[in-house]
Amino acid sequence: MRRSLSTKLTVSFLLLTIPVFMLTLGSLFIQSRFLVKQEATERVSSSLNTSLQRVSTYLRTLETATNANAWMVLEDLQPDELMACTHRIVQMNANVNGCSITTEPFLFPQYGRYFSAYSIREGDSIKTVREGEYEYFEKPWYKNPVTQGKACWTDPFDDYNEGTLSAKGLIASYCKPLYLENTAANSQMARQLVGVISTDLSLQRLTEVVNTEHPYPHSFFIMTGHKGHYYIHPDKEKIAKSSIFDDAGKEKQAELYELGHRMTQGQQGSMQVKMNGAACTVSYSPVPGTSWSMALVCPNDDILQSYHKLATIVIPLLAVGLLFILLMCHRTVASAVRPLRQLARQSKHIAEGDYSQQIEHSKRQDAIGQLQNSFLTMQQSLNKHISDIRLANEQTKESNEQLARATQMAREAAERKTAFIQNMTHQIRTPLNIIMGFAQIMRDNIGKLTEEETKSIADTTNHNVNTLNRMVLMLFDSSDTGLSKGLSDSHNRTMVNCIEIARECLDCAQKHFPDLVINFVTDVPGTLAMHTNHVYFMRSLRELLYNAAKYSDGKNITLHLSETPESVRFIVEDTGNGIPEEYRDTIYETFIKADELSEGLGLGLPLTKRHIDDLGGTLTLDTDYHKGCRFIIEMPKMSKVQ
Repeated sequence: MRRSLSTKLTVSFLLLTIPVFMLTLGSLFIQSRFLVKQEATERVSSSLNTSLQRVSTYLRTLETATNANAWMVLEDLQPDELMACTHRIVQMNANVNGCSITTEPFLFPQYGRYFSAYSIREGDSIKTVREGEYEYFEKPWYKNPVTQGKACWTDPFDDYNEGTLSAKGLIASYCKPLYLENTAANSQMARQLVGVISTDLSLQRLTEVVNTEHPYPHSFFIMTGHKGHYYIHPDKEKIAKSSIFDDAGKEKQAELYELGHRMTQGQQGSMQVKMNGAACTVSYSPVPGTSWSMALVCPNDDILQSYHKLATIVIPLLAVGLLFILLMCHRTVASAVRPLRQLARQSKHIAEGDYSQQIEHSKRQDAIGQLQNSFLTMQQSLNKHISDIRLANEQTKESNEQLARATQMAREAAERKTAFIQNMTHQIRTPLNIIMGFAQIMRDNIGKLTEEETKSIADTTNHNVNTLNRMVLMLFDSSDTGLSKGLSDSHNRTMVNCIEIARECLDCAQKHFPDLVINFVTDVPGTLAMHTNHVYFMRSLRELLYNAAKYSDGKNITLHLSETPESVRFIVEDTGNGIPEEYRDTIYETFIKADELSEGLGLGLPLTKRHIDDLGGTLTLDTDYHKGCRFIIEMPKMSKVQ
């Protein structure tokens, strides 16, 4: 039995550890491949940048030679001087293969329509001639700089038999238009094109500059023009005759197409491309100052050569590791199986609910000893956990009770919402019915009503319209949009005269309740002012006056205006039943009314409280006043109106 268990555990450990070991080793192997390719990409990019620096230096040499002599041509624009200038440029610059200065038609009438001075290097000697007559105005090296109005490089071209002298092989030209500055009749400077100076370099020489060094044995450079034609390529048959897009079509390689588009668009970067059936890492970049693009192609077989050698190390390492794992698993399992029986017996007691028998404390420091001691600790803590479970059950019961209360509150809120909608419908329908009724009367009795009857109908209609407008305004203010707008508008404050705004509110209340008499008592000077929002403060004070008129006996309503050293108080008091004590804690809650049958939406006091708080003041109910209701608005006192 022991041998069987040991074998099973050994096999289990092997099934667990061998895949992990192989996966770890494989991951390291793959990661090393990634790092090798990443390092190779950086190396290829660095080599390309180095070659680009050499090419740029080579090109700048020709550009500098051309630009340095262009002004001398314009200083002495004579045929002999043009011939001498081309000879001098070629002679003094070893990188220059040839130089020509071609002029505009009939610039020199004695030579007719064409004049072109041309010097070319032939071995150790330099030949300078006036070229034969041919239509050079449409040649790229003449047309491009004239069209662009600035110096530029042309794509390499074959100049053979174009003039009396011709260069062998492909050449690229740096072309610069020559302008004379003339003073026009209006005293403004005008430029006159007189010709083009063109300096040539041999593509063969440029290829030698590019191929100075290679980062890998089989790596090679390619250079393309703005249409993708090869101008540097290891296969000389493709130079100027084939393009990168031709190769992409032959090999049916979308990656090669993508590389061609990126190079012709002047982009810079690196990518994986399959060339001539081999996977390659390609780093590409535009040649500064030209429409050319250069790329360094490195076969992945060269890049991963050192990586492939790593496999000869990994395979023996894998075999040694597997053997070591086998030996360690066998030894560990043999050591662990012996004390497991005791743990099995104790586990059986625990499974039967007998916690009185406790296992002995082990002095072993390995996993089995820790397991045995953990059993002991587990037995000692079970009673505590059982107590915790009982406590958790009690807490769950309490949470359920709280959830039930919350559900009840939600149900009450839903009922309150339903009651509010019913109340709002009734409150809005009442003035609407009155307005519609009087409208029907006026329509059916046009010309029959007396002036007094018409005035009475108009007053009643206006009263109900104002009532509707007030309810709609309250509904908007209680919405999320109204809350946001009110909070924003409350910051738009002006200096408001305290007595004047109190009288405005009294006038509004008087218009709404024509038969009502409100006493106005003030202890403040006529110049006292506060810094507040006129609209929201007026709504708040007016609401208190409306409530005093509606819910009291309509007698002895007083607006008392007083001040303290720091604030101004607006006190509205009335005589009547007042607010029952059981409703005083809920008067600022929305949709709450002491009398459900009374007029109103249950929004007046909550909105008033919110507006006053937003304006920096306080609204309180004087609980010491027992003759009716007394509300106190206290606003900070800012300054006096001059």
